Amino acid sequence: MQKGISNDDRALDSLRREIDKVDTQILALLKERMNLVHQVGVQKHQVGSSIYRPERERAIIERLSADLGDGDFLDKKAVSAIYQEIFAISRNLEMRQKVAFLGPIGSYTHQAARERFGAMSEYIALTTIPSVFKALEQGRVKYGVVPIENNTNGMVGATIDHLSNSNLKIIAELVLPIHHSFVSQCEHLSQVRKIYSKDIAFGQCSEFLKSHNLDDLEFVSVDSTARAAQIVSEEHSSAAICSKVAAKLYGLPVMFENIEDTHDNRTRFVVVSDFVNAPSGNDKTSVFATLRNYKETAALFGLLEDFKTFGINLTKIDSRPIKAQHNFAFGFFIDFKGHYLDKNVQGLFAKRKDELKWLGSYVAGFDFEA
Repeated sequence: MQKGISNDDRALDSLRREIDKVDTQILALLKERMNLVHQVGVQKHQVGSSIYRPERERAIIERLSADLGDGDFLDKKAVSAIYQEIFAISRNLEMRQKVAFLGPIGSYTHQAARERFGAMSEYIALTTIPSVFKALEQGRVKYGVVPIENNTNGMVGATIDHLSNSNLKIIAELVLPIHHSFVSQCEHLSQVRKIYSKDIAFGQCSEFLKSHNLDDLEFVSVDSTARAAQIVSEEHSSAAICSKVAAKLYGLPVMFENIEDTHDNRTRFVVVSDFVNAPSGNDKTSVFATLRNYKETAALFGLLEDFKTFGINLTKIDSRPIKAQHNFAFGFFIDFKGHYLDKNVQGLFAKRKDELKWLGSYVAGFDFEA
C-alpha cells in the first residue's frame, strides 16, 4: 500500500517550485547581462580598451554589498564570490582569457588565479617566475599570476626583481589564506609510512605531525605540494601535505584539514599585465626605489621625508639587493596608498623621477577564505 504524501513533503515541493521559478528568472537576467557585456566588448575593441577592469569590478561589489542588511543570508564575501565568477565569464565572453601562473597545476598560485579568473579561462602552468614574465612579454598570455609575499616568510625576491626590470605592471592583488590538508589513500594513520610535501610545509605543520605521532615517519621533500599530491595518488602507503585544490585534482581523500600551526598564514599574489588601471578611489601603488646617493648619510630618510611632504601613506617598505651592481647596493620595494595619477603622487615622481620605478597602481585587494 502506497503511503500518502505528508504535509512536510508538500511544503518542501512547494519551496522547490519557488526556487525553480527564481532560477529561471536569474538565468534570464544573466542572459540579459551577457548581452550587454557583449555590447561593451564591441565598444572596448573599437577603442582598444582593456577587457579586465578591476576598479569597475570592485565598484560593482561595493555597490551591491551596500544594499545588504543584517538579516540577509548573503554577506559581502558571498556577493564577492558569486560576482567574481560572473566577471570571469563576462571577460571570457568579450575575449578568451589566457592566464599564466607559477605552477604546477594544483599549487596555491593556481588557486589564486582561479579565484580571480574563474573556471572558463585558459590556464598555463609555468615552472618559474621568470617564465611567467617571459610569456607576458612575448604576448603568449594576457595575464600572469605570481606570489609576491607571505606574511611569515617575507617577500618573493624573483617577483620583485622582474617587476623592477620590466615594463609590465601590477594590475590587481589578492590575499589568500594558506591552509594545508593531510591527504592519503590510507584508511588509518597507522598505515602511512611516508609523507610528501614541500620542505617549508613540514615546518609549518610541525605541531600536527608531532601530536599525531607522525614526526618519526620518513619526510620526503618535493618541489611543490601539488607534486606531493600527485605522488601520493600513485602510492598507497603514503600521505601528502598539500592544498585542498591539489587533493581534489588528484582524487585524494582529505583526512585532516587546516593542519598548519599558525592559522593566519597568508600569501599575497599579484596579477601582472601590460595595461594601466584607472583610479578607483581605493588604490595601492607599488614602486621600486633606487637611491642615487644611497651612500650618503640619511639618504633613505630623505626619501621617506618626501613621502611625508607629499602626504603619501606608506604601507610597506622592504630592501632588495640590486643584482646589476656588485658593491652591495640595495633598492627598496615600497607600497603606498593612492594611485600613480593622483596629484600628490605625481608630485613625488616629479621630484624623484630618476629614482622611482612605477610597478603599478591597482585596487587594494580582497581577502578570500579558501
